[in-house]
Amino acid sequence: MEEALEIPILKIIGQVADELNLRAWVVGGFVRDLMLRRENKDIDIVTVGSGVLFAEAVANKLSAEHSLVVFRNFGTAQLKSEDYIIEFIGARKESYRSNSRKPIVEDGSLEDDQNRRDFTINCMYLSLNSDIYGRLHDPFNGIQDLQNGIIRTCSEPNLTFSDDPLRMFRAIRFACRLEFRIETKTLEALSANASRIDIVSQERITDEINGMIMGNKPSRAFELMYNVGLLSLVFPEFVALHGVETIAGKSHKDNFYHTLQVLDNICNLSQNLWLRWAAILHDIAKPATKRFDPKVGWTFHGHEDKGARMVKGIFKRLRLPLDEKMRYVEKLVLLHLRPIVLSKETVTDSAVRRLIVDAGEVVNDLILLCRADITSKNEAKVEKHLRNLVLVEQKIAEVNAKDELRNWQPVLTGNHIIEHFEIKNPQHIGMIKDAVREAILEGEIENQLLAALKKAVSIAADLGVKSRNV
Repeated sequence: MEEALEIPILKIIGQVADELNLRAWVVGGFVRDLMLRRENKDIDIVTVGSGVLFAEAVANKLSAEHSLVVFRNFGTAQLKSEDYIIEFIGARKESYRSNSRKPIVEDGSLEDDQNRRDFTINCMYLSLNSDIYGRLHDPFNGIQDLQNGIIRTCSEPNLTFSDDPLRMFRAIRFACRLEFRIETKTLEALSANASRIDIVSQERITDEINGMIMGNKPSRAFELMYNVGLLSLVFPEFVALHGVETIAGKSHKDNFYHTLQVLDNICNLSQNLWLRWAAILHDIAKPATKRFDPKVGWTFHGHEDKGARMVKGIFKRLRLPLDEKMRYVEKLVLLHLRPIVLSKETVTDSAVRRLIVDAGEVVNDLILLCRADITSKNEAKVEKHLRNLVLVEQKIAEVNAKDELRNWQPVLTGNHIIEHFEIKNPQHIGMIKDAVREAILEGEIENQLLAALKKAVSIAADLGVKSRNV
């Protein structure tokens, strides 16, 4: 803690506060993480008075390499340096209307400022003034809650969550990120106020969910959201995975908890947010495709195809990007069974070749998803499938090195076909092109133009299409 207080910019802020006869404190996440010995590059500064004027005075004191951005409508300012992002705000008092989480804001005292904050662990203040530099102000015993690993609201929890329902998601995110438990009254208030989330924008909710997903073990966050009733309100498709049905003594696995295990598994393999979303959505269509066959038990035929088609609707509703990130998730959901199927069979070059071509750039991430998807209480079974998947990986590497298939496109294009053949029926272009593609994937010919043209001549002749070179 003493080392952090030696940060030069904090000393300068304190000096400016003294010169202006203001009181200034570092508050919030920086102080919390300081106590937990966690790195945090975001510093929040609060002063009794104008945060903007204070920020401008600090900026004038610093070198030109620090850039200041002022948000006058919000009464805040942001100062960026190479190492830190510093937010300045004046102490304020907030009151809320029942139909909006946007507060009515007034200038306030330090006590007003602390009463508006969310959790005790985020309401600790370090003084920057020279007379009490580094002194801790802890009005709600945040240090004790840090030591005990507890998330607790500063004010009465029902009022806290009713005023600003987004804090419910923040409580869950902090609990999972820090591996803390949510205090009983605070947890009860989450359930009691879950329906208030409808006044919060989807963008803000999704930002919090993404923060949970990027944790080390996001399954706990989803379980908490499920238990307090938030998940059914914001992500009903995921809740539909929950439960086990039994007919004639045959049961299927609980796909809700299976998905959470896959999500945790992928978090041990990758920091890619969108790969984690693929893990969340890989079985999302199982409820819609669930069927019971007396001979084989429960089936989910086509869930990968239907699931891929569900991705866009879910992304659109959750305000996730409808761009290449969405298409990446769609492709992984569509293909997630393919490597696992190959791992159960004798792997042929042509099957691997098709997988490489269909997966393209995502083939390595697809293997990671498949690795995460291998779950069972039977450790021997898991080990067997993992070993088989390694064989598929090796085969992919061998075929890819031999055929140079990564980001593969058939060498023969529609323009080539139009140029070399007398095309009267436009459908013949696609038929010739597809047949040549199949021949390349089956290993009958190499993916080279001369070989492809030679094969195209044979295919065209079968279709009654004449070659211009004949």
